[in-house]
Amino acid sequence: MHHTAPRVAMVTGATGAIGSAIAAGIAACPDFELVLACRDGHKAARTAERIVAGGGGRRVRCEIVDVSRRTAVEALAARWRGPLHVLVNNAAVTPTRREETPDGIERQFATNVLGYLWMIQAFADILSRSAPARVVNVASWWAGDLDPDDLQFTRRRYDNNLAYRQSKQADRMLTVAFAERLAPLGVTVNACHPGEVPSALSRNLGFHGHHTPEEGARTPVWLATQPVGGTLTGRYFADCREARCQFAGDRAGIEALFAACLLF
Repeated sequence: MHHTAPRVAMVTGATGAIGSAIAAGIAACPDFELVLACRDGHKAARTAERIVAGGGGRRVRCEIVDVSRRTAVEALAARWRGPLHVLVNNAAVTPTRREETPDGIERQFATNVLGYLWMIQAFADILSRSAPARVVNVASWWAGDLDPDDLQFTRRRYDNNLAYRQSKQADRMLTVAFAERLAPLGVTVNACHPGEVPSALSRNLGFHGHHTPEEGARTPVWLATQPVGGTLTGRYFADCREARCQFAGDRAGIEALFAACLLF
């Protein structure tokens, strides 16, 4: 009897409310091997145990990485062995005060935007060798207010809600930029709005959410595991269907943002 090799999926920020639900949803699909990419090793191990105990298969492992640090992302890619078929960029933070990473980058921009960019860059060759492969960028409908001249809130007064909206607009714009660049390599890149789930992140923003984690994870899991996520590229989805993205048509803005992010 012929057994196909499992498809390997990695989820960043996999210990949070939505991230762990995305990870569990993917693990519940047959023929998937799951990698939890997390900052905290203890939380990662507990999340992996819960997923396995919940019937999510035995092929679950953890990789420790802080996606707000480019060196950490590149180290993860350097030690990676084997294929990667699905990358779900989900890690995000919403600190209530302006903070900087040890590299001197505003933390929300470093995690929510550059973390996505660095993960795609670092794993582009691995994804292309594993093709057909796909990237799912967890973004949000709560997006806007991007100031290309003040990406790190050095001029504007830092407001975590404003910074979050900017980061999610940037994620949706970078999705379009990467979709075009990776299409020839057999890699699709799509963005989505997950459901609104009560979490530490949403509480920091003053939102309380009205979806369960499983409901919130439904669209990212659908894009990660179902044919649509490997067929369409450069699109934005909500509620398991394509939605209009008001930022996708700003070609000049997309390219300017992409160029600016490459400087970090």
